[in-house]
Amino acid sequence: MYDERLTAPLTWWLFPAGSGLSFGLIFYLFGTVPGLLGLVAGGAAAAVLLSSYGSARIRVVQGMLVAGDARVPVEALGTAHPLDRDEAFAWRTRKADARAFMLLRSYIPTALRVEVTDPQDPTPYLYLSTRDPEGLAKALATAGQQAVQAD
Repeated sequence: MYDERLTAPLTWWLFPAGSGLSFGLIFYLFGTVPGLLGLVAGGAAAAVLLSSYGSARIRVVQGMLVAGDARVPVEALGTAHPLDRDEAFAWRTRKADARAFMLLRSYIPTALRVEVTDPQDPTPYLYLSTRDPEGLAKALATAGQQAVQAD
């Protein structure tokens, strides 16, 4: 089993603070109470957006790869290729295929590219930002072997 949440780095939490401060200053023109409401509402709204962006998960459970909204049986997956920083950059820019499924987080420099072998699926590969590409590749290989043994 593999489970990873692609949380935003701590430094990104300065954005909601700055957003709240900005809204507070803008609404302060209308008085102290609107300024305080702007501070709280602006910070809270930005925090909710950042939290939802960083809530994406990658899991390998019960013979399925669950990555964001995608749910793919491991039998439909081929070779997994761990990508270092440079390879990951190349696969999300100049080597990228428009048909690929990409769970991309810019603050995570490494990734895993997994080939899709299902002939009925037009997706050529999955690009998954992950902090542990080797661990995810190993979990997929283990789940694939267990699926083959179960058949």
